[in-house]
Amino acid sequence: MKILVVDDSLTMRRILKTTLRRLGYDNFDEAPDGAVALTKMEGIDFVITDWNMPNMDGLTLVTTLRKDPVYKKIPIIMVTTEAGREDIIEAIKNGVNNYIVKPFTPEILKQKIDQTLQKL
Repeated sequence: MKILVVDDSLTMRRILKTTLRRLGYDNFDEAPDGAVALTKMEGIDFVITDWNMPNMDGLTLVTTLRKDPVYKKIPIIMVTTEAGREDIIEAIKNGVNNYIVKPFTPEILKQKIDQTLQKL
């Protein structure tokens, strides 16, 4: 399974990649925003994205992917600082499969990935 990690923070991308490696996932790519992510979707099986990014935010990335028949059902987890109930509801309505509020633990990331994959 190839995972695309999308976050404008280089540090957060490193944290996510390190955590994914520890969880046994070692096939991934990364992008600093949604616009770049769209150019890297070939061969991607799972997306982990931030919400707040320049150029194209994570919610726009999600809605764009959900409109494309090729990526309509790709699993997407949003990892963000947006913790409001209405934000979570908006993200899920727009096609996010799961939601993690930063900061998070490796256990939470594993749990959310497992939950998302079980629902497929």
